[in-house]
Amino acid sequence: MKPTIVFIQKEFFHIFRDKRTMLILLGIPIVLILLLGFAITTEVRNVRVGILAPTPTEAVERIIRQTDAGEYFHVVCRLASPDDMQQAFRRNEIDVAMVFYPGFHADIQRDGARLHLVADASEPNMAVTRAGYLSGILAEAFSTETNPSTVVKMMYNPQMKSAYNFVPGVMGMILMLLCAMMTSISIVREKEIGTMELLLVSPVRPLVVVVSKAVPYLALSFINLVTILLLAVYVLHIPIAGGLGWILLGSFLFICVSLALGLLISSLARTQMVAMLASGMLLMLPTILLSGIIFPIESMPHILQAISAALPARWYVSLVRKLMIEGVDVIYVWREMLILLTMAVALLIVSLKLFNDRLE
Repeated sequence: MKPTIVFIQKEFFHIFRDKRTMLILLGIPIVLILLLGFAITTEVRNVRVGILAPTPTEAVERIIRQTDAGEYFHVVCRLASPDDMQQAFRRNEIDVAMVFYPGFHADIQRDGARLHLVADASEPNMAVTRAGYLSGILAEAFSTETNPSTVVKMMYNPQMKSAYNFVPGVMGMILMLLCAMMTSISIVREKEIGTMELLLVSPVRPLVVVVSKAVPYLALSFINLVTILLLAVYVLHIPIAGGLGWILLGSFLFICVSLALGLLISSLARTQMVAMLASGMLLMLPTILLSGIIFPIESMPHILQAISAALPARWYVSLVRKLMIEGVDVIYVWREMLILLTMAVALLIVSLKLFNDRLE
């Protein structure tokens, strides 16, 4: 037991001595969570609206005032004609145009009013989102003149904050980065500088060497996990709706999977550059694109859905969303827990066996 503790202390010393490694381990997680929480957002804010109203009436002006009242839309100009509207889009002065045709007020009285929305679809997803938000505001405005509007309730995220979506994904990305990439690079670095052979000819068993490499990154991963949760609650104002203990347990299983992947990569790679590229191309990119962080898995082709099912991050992100955002009981995440546990055991067995075979 004492040699294991000595090796773990040595690994901690090497990590703390390398300022660049410490910056990656402790700085990048904070930058990512703040960047994705604030800067990168799918929420609709500060949309520039142009108004084309040939015959302004009190009803038209009321709708315009209601549109401009919130933080989402700002009326920036009045348009004189359809040609003027096209020029405003070309000059990038507006994002959406509201077109009131002549006779609009009379049609409101007959419950037959129609209003045209013209959106800049050079960004298709944002155009749809902007039009949807604006349609909701207009439906509420029309309800005072015509029929009552439909009440829509958004469960789990009533304010539609994009941080609710990004935080679970960032947790998966950071833990994968720290555990898989940094562990693989650390072990391969020992091979490159020749110290791995010195360690292996010592009386210490190879398993002790591997454990001593993994434990510091395990500890640092939990430090980053706690940091992310604190930032999510006190900076991004995302409540932890479910059991914190189950979130930590699920994170521990995912960390074990990531450590096993890092060990597997270190067994196959001979240089730090190869280990870094393998971690980035084979782990980070699929994690970002296929785990449901950005794109919904249900909308992917079946073959990509199958590939996504093999990614540990997919199940971890799903687990964190259910426990942290939805606040469900652990019974509703038993499948994610079981899959992560199975992956952790299988990958650890394969990685350790392959690591020992390569050493022999």
